[in-house]
Amino acid sequence: MTAKASSHKRFFAALLVVFAALTAIASLQAFAAAETEHYATWKEAQPAYFPDSDKTNMNEVAYAIDKVVAAGRENLENGNTDAAYKCAQDAYYGYYEVCGFERQTMARISGARKNEVEFYYRDLRQAAKSNSLSDYDEAADNLMKCLYTDAPLLSNVSETFVQKYADDKPFADNYTRLTGTVLAEDKVTDNVGGAGSAGAVFVQAFIILLREGIEAILVIGGIIAYLIKSGNKKHVRAVYIGSLVAIALSFGAAMLLNAIKNANATNGGANQELIEGITALIAVAVLFYVSNWMLHKSESEVWQSYLDKKVESSVSRGSMIALGFTAFLAVFREGAEVILFYQQIITDAQEGDGVGWLWLGVVVAAVVLAAIFIAIRFFSVKLPLKPFFLATSILMSIMAISFLGAGIKELMEGSFELVLKIQGVTPLIETIPVNDFLDVFGIYPHTETIVPQVILLCITVYLFIRQHFENKKMRAQLAAGK
Repeated sequence: MTAKASSHKRFFAALLVVFAALTAIASLQAFAAAETEHYATWKEAQPAYFPDSDKTNMNEVAYAIDKVVAAGRENLENGNTDAAYKCAQDAYYGYYEVCGFERQTMARISGARKNEVEFYYRDLRQAAKSNSLSDYDEAADNLMKCLYTDAPLLSNVSETFVQKYADDKPFADNYTRLTGTVLAEDKVTDNVGGAGSAGAVFVQAFIILLREGIEAILVIGGIIAYLIKSGNKKHVRAVYIGSLVAIALSFGAAMLLNAIKNANATNGGANQELIEGITALIAVAVLFYVSNWMLHKSESEVWQSYLDKKVESSVSRGSMIALGFTAFLAVFREGAEVILFYQQIITDAQEGDGVGWLWLGVVVAAVVLAAIFIAIRFFSVKLPLKPFFLATSILMSIMAISFLGAGIKELMEGSFELVLKIQGVTPLIETIPVNDFLDVFGIYPHTETIVPQVILLCITVYLFIRQHFENKKMRAQLAAGK
């Protein structure tokens, strides 16, 4: 054997050793990344983990989410932040948002609880993206504690779930650590209404339509009452047209969003949140404009009243379009989401025995919304002129501030990377409680939503004060002229 041939053999042998070492390292990394079995969506996980379950059980969904979150932690620990971030996204868009967990939590527990869980998901994604294992663990604990607590309120504790607890020690340890509960056969329940039960379907159909519709009704009712009070009843048609167009387009938007979500469970869900957030922010701008327009118009109405003018006040074409567009946005912002939620409720009702109860929930919610609209439409116009205009303007301002918080929240849920920390302020904001009352006003314990709302509030207060002094000056001039 020549020295040259021997050298070649040694070279190829070295290449083989290097190749074998790289293969071994890659295998170890792949094994580490896949050590916890998990699936990107509940549709994949259910037949794998619970093949005998024919319906979605939220306790079982929580188990599958636990696996995805655990896999994300392992990826983060191994330095694979992209895979960890994907797990955090899958845990929300592949499970919580699509299997009914979000919808049932909002309808049967509270909207505030749903928002709390969604912010924990957001913390999980941020921790994964920033490669912070400690923040990831904190967010995961907060998230899973909520899910483990909420799931038994939404679904039966099934025998298969208890069996998983018995067979899967890591899951059992985590469940007991977070809930303080040891599961056994005596913990199996059969008295919690499932997603398709009559009571659950009625409550979900009623609460969701009422919750999403009440904001739109407040805006539309206020605008219509304003037009009638100011002698512009003929322009009410523009508001109704805007509302009807929004309802029609909501069906189209819902179909589009559903197609996007089906095409890509992760990015599709994020895109839906972004669309909803952008729509809400557009609504903020329009509501803010309408609020100040009404405030300014109120003084002209005072002039007319004082001078006893019987001429109908005019509304310009641009203002009429603005009012119609406001009604459109108020309805469209909620419409598509209601339709998406109802698609799942209808499926649940068909699987169970609640189809009739679903329509009963829709009818009862519609009656309540109609009563709210009538109260605003007929009773508010009996108020004295100046208090009415002031109250309507304040209502629009409050709705603008509420929509601002909700819109930013939707953007954050849609993976819009908005992080704002202010030393000495953020810890104070984080003490704001999470409840349904504050949720109505779009107030959440996060700097990213509170700071813009405070800025908008300050601008609004300034404009109200400035208008007050302008009105005072106008009255003085009028008195002197008289």
